[in-house]
Formats: sequence, structure tokens, C-alpha cells
Amino acid sequence: MIFIDTDVFVIDLRYRRDDKYGDNKLFLDQAASFGATTSYYNILEVCGILSFNLNKKQLFDLYHHFPRRYNLKDIRPLKPNELLPAFSISSLMNVMSMKASFGDTLIICAAKDLGERLDYFVSWNAEHFTGKLDVDVLTPVEYLRRQ
Repeated sequence: MIFIDTDVFVIDLRYRRDDKYGDNKLFLDQAASFGATTSYYNILEVCGILSFNLNKKQLFDLYHHFPRRYNLKDIRPLKPNELLPAFSISSLMNVMSMKASFGDTLIICAAKDLGERLDYFVSWNAEHFTGKLDVDVLTPVEYLRRQ
């Protein structure tokens, strides 16, 4: 399974003129067919970023239709109402001790929660996650080259 970070979705939804957009779109199309996931932290982060350009109805629609739009499965934590109690303070602090921001820490913990089902973590900011997960951390371009 492929875990997709926030920045990949933001480029798809907001930055269609970005130089990375073509590779980003190709990656998302392939990931949707292979089985990909993300976390509710990522989805809420996308919503927060796009909230400056969306009205309330559009924002709620984005949140509710996001998993279906990208064919995402097994989103972590399993239920949105479990966001805060999903991880122990100790597990969060252990990740932060590896020099990770709070937002990245939540995403790393959500990805780790998938255990052996996780094959790749994909982000344009791969350097933020490298060495903090037990799977290959790749950019979308690096992932496409491996296929």
C-alpha cells in the first residue's frame, strides 16, 4: 500500500501550473489503481490549505468526498473522531525526538499504524520523512521510476 502525503494532493487540487503537476497527476492516477491511503490529518491539512479559496459548502464537500475522489482505502486513524486519542504521548514524543514537526509526527504515526501493509510513503518533501519510517520514502517521480 502507498501512503500519500498532503503536498501531493495540494498540487493536484490547487497548483495545476506547477512544474510537478504532470508527474504528480500520473502518480495519483497510478496510486488510485494500486490502492493508496493517507490519514485524516492529511485530509484536514488539505482542507485547511484550500479553505482560503473555498466557501463552507465546498470545504465540507471536499472533506466528505476526498477518499472517494482519490480511491483511498484504510485511512488512519480509522475514525475521524479518534484523531486526538489515536496515539500515545510517548509514541508522538519518540517520533518528534527524530526531529519531526508536530504535523509530520501525526502523519508518521498514522503511516506506522499500517504496519506491514505499508510499502511506500510518497511526498514531495520526502526528506522530512526519510529515516523515520520503516519503508521506502519517495517523491512521486522516484515512485514512478520504480514502476
